[in-house]
Amino acid sequence: MSNKHGNLSINSDNIFPIIKKWLYSDHDIFYRELISNGCDAITKLKKLDLMGEYELPADYEPKIQILVNPEEKTLKFIDNGLGMTADEVEEYINQIAFSGATDFLEKYKDKASEEQIIGHFGLGFYSAFMVADAVHIDSLSYQKDAVPVHWECDGGTEFDMSDGSKATVGTEITLFLNEDCLEFANEYRAKEVIEKYCSFMPTAIYLTKEHAEEEYETIPADEVTEKDKVIETIIEEAKFEEKENEDGAKEQVEVSPRTEKAKIVKRPVALNDIHPLWTKHPNDCTDEDYKAFYRKVFQDYKEPLFWIHLNMDYPFNLKGILYFPKINTEYDSIEGTIKLYNNQVFIADNIKEVIPEFLMLLKGVIDCPDLPLNVSRSALQNDGFVKKISDYITKKVADKLSGMCKTDKEAYEKYWDDISPFIKFGCLKDEKFCDKINDYILFKNLDDKYLTLPECLKTEDEKAESEDSRPEDTENVSDNDDASESAEDEKDSRRPVYYVTDRQQQGQYINMFREQGMDAVILDHNIDASFITQLERRNEKIRFVRIDADLTESMKEETSAGELKEASDTLSETFRKALNNENLKVSVEKLKNAEISSVITLSEEGRRMQDMMKMYGMAGMDSSMFGGDQTLILNANNQLVTYILEHKDSEHVPMFCEQLYDLALLSNHPLSPDAMSKFVARSNQIMLLLAK
Repeated sequence: MSNKHGNLSINSDNIFPIIKKWLYSDHDIFYRELISNGCDAITKLKKLDLMGEYELPADYEPKIQILVNPEEKTLKFIDNGLGMTADEVEEYINQIAFSGATDFLEKYKDKASEEQIIGHFGLGFYSAFMVADAVHIDSLSYQKDAVPVHWECDGGTEFDMSDGSKATVGTEITLFLNEDCLEFANEYRAKEVIEKYCSFMPTAIYLTKEHAEEEYETIPADEVTEKDKVIETIIEEAKFEEKENEDGAKEQVEVSPRTEKAKIVKRPVALNDIHPLWTKHPNDCTDEDYKAFYRKVFQDYKEPLFWIHLNMDYPFNLKGILYFPKINTEYDSIEGTIKLYNNQVFIADNIKEVIPEFLMLLKGVIDCPDLPLNVSRSALQNDGFVKKISDYITKKVADKLSGMCKTDKEAYEKYWDDISPFIKFGCLKDEKFCDKINDYILFKNLDDKYLTLPECLKTEDEKAESEDSRPEDTENVSDNDDASESAEDEKDSRRPVYYVTDRQQQGQYINMFREQGMDAVILDHNIDASFITQLERRNEKIRFVRIDADLTESMKEETSAGELKEASDTLSETFRKALNNENLKVSVEKLKNAEISSVITLSEEGRRMQDMMKMYGMAGMDSSMFGGDQTLILNANNQLVTYILEHKDSEHVPMFCEQLYDLALLSNHPLSPDAMSKFVARSNQIMLLLAK
């Protein structure tokens, strides 16, 4: 072939958006592109061998070598794939917008089943010019009597091509790095980038510092292979010691056997695992395999709770492993990592269109060769296809969780506190997921036992039936109240599930519940407020009620109509005056537990409205706008309340009223700093009165 000088055939409509995309991406991505091209070339050559169109050498070992040379500021990418002829360089390199992989598959589509080819050679190759001032290609095609070709370009639109000197089949690409990108010729930086993008590529990748001195290692002589370069053989003779036997006679006993070792040139070690765990059948993987893979990929040495191995061939090809990590705090739950691969080539972390949003909390790898990607492998094109992948992953997660709950409830309960944020977030984000998992959501009760939603409802229903058998309270009921009574009955038909958000803060209410043999569930995660609202919307026959929203009838003694009216009027006036709050809502009840003096209740609707206002930065408005929902309940059976009722004009009663009110608030929520200071000072005053 005569020397050739020419202009690159660039279709600006195709190439310029690509270059622009790369310029705003990480420059290190060129490593992935050039190594991917080498993998393609090797895959094609092996395929030709399978089809009988080429015969691989008996000792053929597919590999990609990367040589870094910081002194000469060069990088070399060497593969032993099918190589290129001058015509192919002209077609695949000089005409940038042409895809070699597409042409190859088209040519051989009728001769063998289609095999995934990683990249688009011509386009990926030009990523080299993001970091190099000049690029050379030396290639020798597998074709009989092929002539090696040499190609070079200084980053402009002109190239030179001539006969080359490469003696082995394959391609060698040399990058002459620009001054801003010399870091990529550093051996440690190169290793870091290769492990980032190429840890699981299907062809072995070796990294070497060019012209580096040989390193050596010593191995047992019987482990030497034909490929090893032996420097010397080291023999250590057996060692003996004189020892006394059972008869008392002395004899020579071997304490160290004869060994024969070989000093060899250090064997190269591939940087990648060509058979990653997700490519294997789940039956061939042990628990330790999964844990070791998790540690290696995510650098997380806390063991994952469990995992899901995805393995699908139809209607699309998808493999992967999703891990449920152990969460130390609720803030950890938002930090997941899903690594996306295309035929073992790293694409990106956490592409939201592919992974359901709620599964971003997980850690895992997903490999989908069928996934439609643009040439830069950083954006998706086919929303319909992507949605199918997302739906499949969601279904597999739901199947795993529901299956675990059915077949291994004990393990499921053990994991629940860690996985509940995933599941609840998933229910909020995905209706289909919620449908599948609805009956397998667990709630921890006051005795730390786990109940499903149906179990919670069954328990409360039984108690509701017991309460329904009690005599009706006919106070304030008349013939004209039929409509309101009917509405109230309709409201009460929703079965309550009582819940606790803070076991310590709501301890008094919990004790009242326990005394009456009542139960509640613990809902103390940030996501629970939104979650129970959604559950109520989806399950119209239930309602969630915090245990301090009201006092159930089982906690009160029966009273006749009007029995407590006088006490209620007197105490309401006394407390409103003492607290300087005319809008204070006061209720007087006879509680079965005489030790309880006062409690605060806040309607479920009022509390949720307050929470919503806080969420939108309107917390300062809650007292004035929703104070009417808050009720101070006074226990007519308590001695302190009785004292205030009988001594309402005493000079100390206002102080006692303030104290009882703050005590009730303390069981409901923390006092403000100012209110707490006053409470402490008032407590000291009361103790001084007792000391006199």
